Amino acid sequence: MYIPPHYENKDTKEIRKFLVQNSFGILINVVDNKPWGTHIPLELENDVNGNEILVGHIAKANPQWTYFKDNAEVLCIFNGPHAYVSSSWYKEEEVPTWNYIAVHVYGFLKILSEEETMASMHRLVNKYEATSKHPISLDNMSKTTLRQVKGVVGFQIQITDIQATYKLSQTRTEDHAKIISELHERDDAGSKAIASEMREKNS
Repeated sequence: MYIPPHYENKDTKEIRKFLVQNSFGILINVVDNKPWGTHIPLELENDVNGNEILVGHIAKANPQWTYFKDNAEVLCIFNGPHAYVSSSWYKEEEVPTWNYIAVHVYGFLKILSEEETMASMHRLVNKYEATSKHPISLDNMSKTTLRQVKGVVGFQIQITDIQATYKLSQTRTEDHAKIISELHERDDAGSKAIASEMREKNS
């Protein structure tokens, strides 16, 4: 994606944290000569060799998987918070803009076996059930229920490139305090999250 130099983030530790916390992404490949995207969890993990990968699965009813080929390049998009920034908050006249965080991950896809797919589902459920009031476990589900795994296709993506944009008014440092204050006063979660990101970057 196009990233102006001021907004590019190359902090791999910070980006990894973002991917773990914002793992619901969009998997994109080409289906019948058209771009195709599916919104799914894409978990950042490491393979047996310690290489970073994304792991996910989609329904076999989704035609996207029929265009999966081992070593086919795909794009995964992850969106973070975003917020409209009014130029009325600036000391000097300027057009309004939008602050946001987004990460694009490129890589080569490999289809998983049914056993590997089931193992990935166990990890996925365990991660998100950890904070549930009454956590469930796939270990306690019947074979009949778990047979649904036959209706999905699991895959992993060997990461080849990560591009991260953190557009947080870096070119308007003189207006940061006002922008943060105005965003924080808004009711929407996106504005408050961007305000917090800007405050953290300035601390």
